[in-house]
Amino acid sequence: MMQMMNRTLIMALSMLATQSTFGAERPEKPNVVLMYIDDLGWQDVTCYDIDEPSPYETPNMDALAKRGVLFWEAYSPAPTCSPSRGAVLAGKHPARLQRTHVVGGRPPKARHETRDRMIDPWHKGRLGVEETTIAEALKANGYRTGHSGKWHIAIDHFAYPQPADHGFDVTYKGRGANTGMKPHRLTGFATDKPDDPYRLDEDGFPKDSVTHNAITFMTESKSQPFFLYYATWLVHYPIITRSKALLEKYCTKLGVDFPTDPKGWPLDGQRNPYYCAMVEMVDHYCGQLIEYLEETDDPRWPGHKLIENTYLIFSSDNGGTKGGKGETYTDNTPLDGGKGSTKEGGVRVPLIVAGPGIKQGAETKVMANGIDLYPTILAWTETDKPADMQLDGCDLSALLTGDVNDASLVKSASGAVRQAMVHHFPHGAGASSSLRTDGYKLIYRYDHIGTSTRPELELYRLHDEEGARVDFEEAKNIADSMPEKAQAMKAELMTALDAMHASRPYLNPRCREALPNKGKVCTPVKAERGGNRVSVSFKENGAKVVKGYLYYTTNSGEKSEEWFREEAGLSEGRLSAELPEGTTDHLFGLVDENNFLVTYPEIEMKAKAKKRRK
Repeated sequence: MMQMMNRTLIMALSMLATQSTFGAERPEKPNVVLMYIDDLGWQDVTCYDIDEPSPYETPNMDALAKRGVLFWEAYSPAPTCSPSRGAVLAGKHPARLQRTHVVGGRPPKARHETRDRMIDPWHKGRLGVEETTIAEALKANGYRTGHSGKWHIAIDHFAYPQPADHGFDVTYKGRGANTGMKPHRLTGFATDKPDDPYRLDEDGFPKDSVTHNAITFMTESKSQPFFLYYATWLVHYPIITRSKALLEKYCTKLGVDFPTDPKGWPLDGQRNPYYCAMVEMVDHYCGQLIEYLEETDDPRWPGHKLIENTYLIFSSDNGGTKGGKGETYTDNTPLDGGKGSTKEGGVRVPLIVAGPGIKQGAETKVMANGIDLYPTILAWTETDKPADMQLDGCDLSALLTGDVNDASLVKSASGAVRQAMVHHFPHGAGASSSLRTDGYKLIYRYDHIGTSTRPELELYRLHDEEGARVDFEEAKNIADSMPEKAQAMKAELMTALDAMHASRPYLNPRCREALPNKGKVCTPVKAERGGNRVSVSFKENGAKVVKGYLYYTTNSGEKSEEWFREEAGLSEGRLSAELPEGTTDHLFGLVDENNFLVTYPEIEMKAKAKKRRK
């Protein structure tokens, strides 16, 4: 009798414990997984198809969209990868960070001495450690932080600072399945052999170490809140696939012959079978992360899976790359432009967000940007904003759990509702800045001086008041028919750029074209040095010198040679500055009232660039 009572008591206590365990509240600190894809275009994910069906198959991302909110008007911070990555991690606009393009940290110099009309401005080669990344903010709140894959936030992939310098507890580097194939892309396909580092999984996909390491991080971190920055190299060049079966599949689907020549791809549009395979591969790998979260018990919340307390973000660092190296990769049709352009095809990207309390199967036309992720993650995790930090993005958390089409829910740190969005890409032949507001988009072209073939302003009506599509192809420039609107938006754009101290390109005084006022540029006369005090005297030839800079480096001739910029003191006929400690090389930049830049002494960068590439 006593034995039966004991068994009954044990069962009762067990049931009570079980009920208590399964009734435990959700852990206060949710996990966050950011899947940041490289060069994936807005039209590369099947659930974003709007005009013509995409050949790419992305079942896992389509399923994620049903689990959360799909943004139709999401933008990358920049039209190229490195500035976008830095902006997402630092929560600041690329213009404010002075990181507006890939591989900065060089003195300003025309790409071609006499052909180019413009000179790109100096921009930073690194995201400085003075910036508090989202990883550092979360780490201070008890999170374990991990990075897997691409970094690209220093002057080269292995230069300082690295992920550990920016708050990541764990970092795994490498290209994974995107590693180049040798001797060419029709050799070295993955097999099912046990010793194959890319051994095919049960679904026939090559093993991807970037994904494998990301799952390892989650496995090792699941007993505490974690933040994973999954930065796959896919679908960046090289355009390859280690899955021969996938390549064959898309050749059949596209109706093209299996390639015999590994060089190039002649067909335009979305008809590159290598690229098709890459898109499906990255979808599969993201699916593996999600599957792990779905199947793994949450040790912080017994009776539940990790997915139930994890926020998932899927996006891309810029618009799709249209092509390069003799072949077409993809296109962003109906959007115009691609990577490297402030046109919609260069900056509009997929963005899908899912997680606790977020609306499921919802779609929104409210504008969002990659720099919004920082304040949104702070809100989800109840992490304090770093002291005195300027956040340029808006918190999306209220939008994601409320009316997903109520733009008034998207607010900055000051509480102001977002009214506009700025992109700044002062580089190359298409150097431009843009402003998006009220369904209109203005593009300001820097290279318009002294020419009638390049308009200064382009104005497009992307959407009407109801959000219906009008001209997001950016095919009809209406700046001439709406001059007041165009000028008002230009003024707003310039005010925003000035507030961020954005650097603009300069006119090239060595250009062979007859640029207005080119003959009035100053003439440097003599450079002098006394200790660490350096100066250059100059003669004005009709145009007043209005600003001067010192450009300097502390590691001349090294593979990761990096140049910095400081404003120099300007007096009558002289520019002077104090050399920072450790300076090994320097030069001056003189800017006149007509925006011509003269550098002195002239420095030959070709040899140093070649040295860097080795």
